[in-house]
Amino acid sequence: MTLTELKYIVAVAREKHFGRGAEACHVSQPTLSVAIKKLEEELQVKLFERNANEITVTPLGEEIVRQAQSVLEQADSIREIARRGKDPLAGSLRLGVIYTIGPYLLPDLVRQIIEKTPQMPLMLQENFTVKLLEELRTGEIDCAILAEPFPDTNLAIAPLYDEPFMAAVPSSHPLAARTSVTAEELKKETLLLLGTGHCFRDHVLEVCPEFARFSTSAEGISKSFEGSSLETIKHMVAAGMGITLVPRLGVPKSALALSGQDTSADQPSYIRYLPFEGHVPTRRVVLAWRRSFTRYEAIAALRNAIYACELPGVIRLS
Repeated sequence: MTLTELKYIVAVAREKHFGRGAEACHVSQPTLSVAIKKLEEELQVKLFERNANEITVTPLGEEIVRQAQSVLEQADSIREIARRGKDPLAGSLRLGVIYTIGPYLLPDLVRQIIEKTPQMPLMLQENFTVKLLEELRTGEIDCAILAEPFPDTNLAIAPLYDEPFMAAVPSSHPLAARTSVTAEELKKETLLLLGTGHCFRDHVLEVCPEFARFSTSAEGISKSFEGSSLETIKHMVAAGMGITLVPRLGVPKSALALSGQDTSADQPSYIRYLPFEGHVPTRRVVLAWRRSFTRYEAIAALRNAIYACELPGVIRLS
């Protein structure tokens, strides 16, 4: 039994035709037919039912074809490992990103990767922190961009940047006339939060002691709403339903004119983004990967690509 024979039976099963299967494998039909006949004799089973119009796979043949496909994929993995040994940047890198970072970082990051390391395409996944940590543990992804804190899972960690939060208030709100705001001023407002499972919800309540202290108090936040994404919550803020906090990269460039940070931008109509006075709530964004992951050059290239992104308003970490 050879890998070539397994390749032939997979092709015939897919094409349901010996001629098209041979064409897909770039061999003559007699060569393919002889090889499959030899394999059937070795296994002492019939893999295909042959008739004038169509080739069908026998029930036992279907199981063997599935296993053959798996073997071929594993063989390709061996070749991929060998290629990476010659060039650690060769081959895709499976990257996970939490929901509250992905939309704001990935477009620029993908462009940087294409420009700097085109031989290392990113396979991207957005998910919750707990899910990404599990996929790191099981090897389903190679690395992840997360926000601290998260449970210690014995991962290797490289800090990327500290990202301040800004308050988002409706343009019709009294606070919209301010140039900055304090957490104390927000404690009696209607607070719009992400739903349970989003780490950004926990970050808001952890880094803003006022929110954490008053969220369960009768004299604190009057009410709250849980949304599925930051963009959904922004639309609710624009509709005047409450206020929220957003990470700095989630603030549109056009919105910075009203805060005095970008006088060249067009002024938005519905939301004011206000920086905090005094203590500025911040989250730390990190790159995490398994300690057993050996493509150190790929991790370094990814980190360099992240640093090459614009990242306005954050504090880059080395």
